Amino acid sequence: MADVVELTDAHCDALLRFFGDLPEGDRTFIREDVTDPDVVRGWAADGTSGTRRWVALDGDGAVTGYVAVLRLPGWSDHVGEVRLVVSPAGRGSGLGGELARHAMVQALEGGLTKLVVEVVAEQGAALALFTGLGFTGEALLVDHIRDRDGELRDLMVLAHRVGETWAGMSAVGLDEALGDSS
Repeated sequence: MADVVELTDAHCDALLRFFGDLPEGDRTFIREDVTDPDVVRGWAADGTSGTRRWVALDGDGAVTGYVAVLRLPGWSDHVGEVRLVVSPAGRGSGLGGELARHAMVQALEGGLTKLVVEVVAEQGAALALFTGLGFTGEALLVDHIRDRDGELRDLMVLAHRVGETWAGMSAVGLDEALGDSS
């Protein structure tokens, strides 16, 4: 599969090209202005907030996917928010699942016990990906986001108690098997 590496300054130009090449409709549902070089360069420089970011690279060094785990602050500092984007050409190839699993393992290693992801309700493939990995619905926020055309969209919040899952896998020795393949 893809080479998944931690985001560094060396990847910023390729990541900006990746985001710039996304269809406008895809960028509608990304919170940050991912076409702003200062935003992306800030991500690579940010090593203090508990946020971790990775990119998937093809053989030529082009970014084909992006995943981040943002540690929530304060009393929710055991929770991480997953953000995942895969290039249109990489969708359906298993790359999204590979990146999501990578984020889950890294979150556990970072001490997080719960992960959440926000998915626009119409994004059936994304919902299927995360529910297939054990995420379950925690909230439906009706008319919660506005797309670039001004249309209101429902947002689903899915969660995974990764700490509990990992403890169960550890009890039967599956954590070591997963660690070898990651």
